[in-house]
Amino acid sequence: MEVFTSYMTFNWVLILILLAFVIVLKITIFLDKKTIRRLYILAAAVFVLSIIVFIEFYLVEIGGYNTARATIIAIRYSATPLIIAFILYTLVHRARWYVLIPAAIFAVFNFISIFTGIVFSIGDDGEMVRGPLGYLPYIAAGLYSVALVYVLVRQSNKLATEIIPIAFLAFAFGSGLILPFLMGKEYSKVFCPTVAVAIFVYYVFLILQLTKKDPLTGLLNRQAYYAAIKNHKKDITGVVSIDMNGLKTINDNEGHIAGDQALITLADCFKKSISGRRLVYRIGGDEFIIVCRKTSEKELIELVDDIKTNVSETKYSCSVGYCYSSSDKETLEDMVKISDKMMYQDKAKYYKTTGIDRRKE
Repeated sequence: MEVFTSYMTFNWVLILILLAFVIVLKITIFLDKKTIRRLYILAAAVFVLSIIVFIEFYLVEIGGYNTARATIIAIRYSATPLIIAFILYTLVHRARWYVLIPAAIFAVFNFISIFTGIVFSIGDDGEMVRGPLGYLPYIAAGLYSVALVYVLVRQSNKLATEIIPIAFLAFAFGSGLILPFLMGKEYSKVFCPTVAVAIFVYYVFLILQLTKKDPLTGLLNRQAYYAAIKNHKKDITGVVSIDMNGLKTINDNEGHIAGDQALITLADCFKKSISGRRLVYRIGGDEFIIVCRKTSEKELIELVDDIKTNVSETKYSCSVGYCYSSSDKETLEDMVKISDKMMYQDKAKYYKTTGIDRRKE
């Protein structure tokens, strides 16, 4: 009973955070079941790790049991990159299970170390000693943390509201690479709460972001578009209108899954092209618009060229129009009309060139 009380005192804040996390997961309606299931696994893994860490410190306190301690340290060292790898697997679109393989290989080294001391060993005085590969667990966790942050930034819409939470996640995991050298083994006591807070905060951010994102393409949605043109109307100097060519034909001949994949591919092309104060929105089935703030005419034309180049490397096509205005002569509504007109002219050229009957589209 005393040991249980000590554990609860030691980890009460962590337990509350994980409990809140599980409750929020239970009532969410925005995420798919697969992602929710993985987040449940993450919460369980952090909880189990907290028990392992507590047992490790308990064994240090009572002395002896060096083999048991070595096994627990191997588990703890292996858990850090595995948990970050699983976060990568959970949060990053299209991440596959094999992102966990390097973490599993690192774990093998940790468990071999129980017998060889290649990563760590426990001395006769009961103190842990780093082996030749003593920094491997930190290198593994660091590489996974960098990969996680990099991919999250790449798949984001480059908005401050998206980058700041990613920066928080980077700070949380970055502290995990620095604090062990400042705090020593005491850092183990705060690792689990650090991970729990990081994924819980990022999860809350993720839910907030989903309200303004298109669930299929990951682009900003129509609601976000209306908010942008309302809040930043004076800063908008250019718009780009985009409409996919042949989506109905793809849906009719290959099915809606193929049509969805076509839209996702085009969205990826647009994401590659935008940067800075240019944001792309999906405002209809196959309709997109890019809003450019404080962008020069040259930059706008370069953006359109980049989009056409990226799309030309796929098997799909789209019609593009744009409008630039550096003065108040044209309202935003006028700019969109001019851009749409150019886009429809481009679409007419597409139908004329391909010989496709426009009435069937």
